[in-house]
Amino acid sequence: MAHQVPEDGTLLPLMEEFYTIQGEGYNTGKAAYFIRLGGCDVGCHWCDVKESWDAELHPLTAADTIVANAEKFPGKAVVVTGGEPLIYNLDYLTAQLQGKGIKTFIETSGAYPLSGHWDWICLSPKKFKGPMPHIAQHANELKVIVFNKSDFEFAEQYAKLVSTNCKLYLQPEWSKAKEMTPLIVDYVMNNPKWEISLQTHKYLNIP
Repeated sequence: MAHQVPEDGTLLPLMEEFYTIQGEGYNTGKAAYFIRLGGCDVGCHWCDVKESWDAELHPLTAADTIVANAEKFPGKAVVVTGGEPLIYNLDYLTAQLQGKGIKTFIETSGAYPLSGHWDWICLSPKKFKGPMPHIAQHANELKVIVFNKSDFEFAEQYAKLVSTNCKLYLQPEWSKAKEMTPLIVDYVMNNPKWEISLQTHKYLNIP
């Protein structure tokens, strides 16, 4: 990537930032400020934000500005997502957010080394570029997207790597939801360590 993102993470390629309701996983239904960073080489063919892949399409933005924007809203939780946010050093951004009393959550494929100071780590591993081994043990939440039947076996592989306190979620890929949701329901009923995550923001028609 030609963007000269400083190693200290004081500038980051910002695709978008918005205040909304968390739609997926453990924190579903909670108010949160989303920070979507540009740049990803994981390459999920079903990705619904492919415009995030090329970091150069998104302006380098001061982390201090991002923090100041997040501070304006009453919900004191930030979700850093992408793209793949761990391409960048997130130590500075998250330290500044937490210094303002804002909780920090991340959504990551785990394909890059863990940086940042996190109140909640959601690991969503992808077959296209697997997580780094050390990431799984830090995950508070494992969220596996179910696109076809083989993804259940894929999910179980990573369930063996996370801690016993990690929450386990299966989520139907949006375009295959009609087909996959009944299979997920049956799977969870037979394997109750798992729970179902739905993209409730799409049902609510919010970002």
